[in-house]
Amino acid sequence: MLRHPRVWMGFLLLLAFSQANAAWTVNMAPGATEVSRNVFDLHMTIFWICVVIGIIVFGAMFWSMIVHRRSTGQQPAHFHESTTVEILWTVIPFLILVVMAVPATKTLIHMYDTSEPELDVQITGYQWKWQYKYLGQDVEFFSNLATPQDQIHNKAAKDEHYLLEVDNPLVLPAGVKVRFLVTSSDVIHSWWVPAFAVKRDAIPGFVNEAWTRVDQPGVYRGQCAELCGKDHGFMPIVVDVKSKPDFDKWLAERKEEAAKLKELTSKEWTKEELVARGDKVYHTICAACHQPEGQGMPPMFPALKGSKIVTGPKEHHLETVFNGVQGTAMAAFGKQLSEVDLAAVITYERNAWGNNDGDMVTPQEVVAFKQKQQ
Repeated sequence: MLRHPRVWMGFLLLLAFSQANAAWTVNMAPGATEVSRNVFDLHMTIFWICVVIGIIVFGAMFWSMIVHRRSTGQQPAHFHESTTVEILWTVIPFLILVVMAVPATKTLIHMYDTSEPELDVQITGYQWKWQYKYLGQDVEFFSNLATPQDQIHNKAAKDEHYLLEVDNPLVLPAGVKVRFLVTSSDVIHSWWVPAFAVKRDAIPGFVNEAWTRVDQPGVYRGQCAELCGKDHGFMPIVVDVKSKPDFDKWLAERKEEAAKLKELTSKEWTKEELVARGDKVYHTICAACHQPEGQGMPPMFPALKGSKIVTGPKEHHLETVFNGVQGTAMAAFGKQLSEVDLAAVITYERNAWGNNDGDMVTPQEVVAFKQKQQ
């Protein structure tokens, strides 16, 4: 019988299903922090309380239906306004709620205790990226989606972390209490990393606090959990937790990069250098709205190819990119990009897709424009 091909096929399908089912779960994950494990333990405590209540209630219900069914000649009891019953169904649920409230309250108090942090990180949501600023460290950067456009438009195979990769992850030290100060520059976002049990709304004009202490180094992923616009699904969060020595080394390197970037502002750039740098900046920051070839998605996101703004006076082009356009989806990038990147992306737009204006905007011109704005 085992030699029959259908029997072997059924056996292989059963084996494959068993292996897939072994990796499949419907429960919460314990997470990577003390808080997340406390949340998991609270979840399991409430779950088993509910299981016990369900067994008692349904057991009593089925026992009553079977033992006291009419076919056995049972006669219904007659009672009205029993004081004992009234007390029981009031006191018992009250005691159950108290038992549930004690661990829940302890967990919530622990979750909201942001006192005595060793590191403060300001998180600002933008459409559609995150800005991370290490307070007191002179280090800040933007974290953008790094998934290639070919994968998004189904021109290439999607990798394991499709829509969950960024160019600059948030880097944190392991074993250190980190306080997050979460806000937004435009609309409501929500910074959510399930492994940390951290989910805080980023609201314009408000600062919400959260904290974490990650035990083990590793890469942890999350997403914006608030519907924040067209590219809401393209706003991932990646946190790279390093050991304390590795984090200190990384932080020192970022400080050096920031110093070098300031030096680049005074460098004499060629048009070719700015165009090459602007190509990368455009496809990271601008292509999601204005499309890789500058064709846009009118009317919300106008085309840049042949645009009067891009082919017109460069002063007006710089002002538009720097300050944005009120009443439209065009954001202000003056505080989001460095002087070098602003000059590079504007120069790129003025010399791409057949625009070929031939002119360029230098970082020094951007600095001068900034000074006029102040």
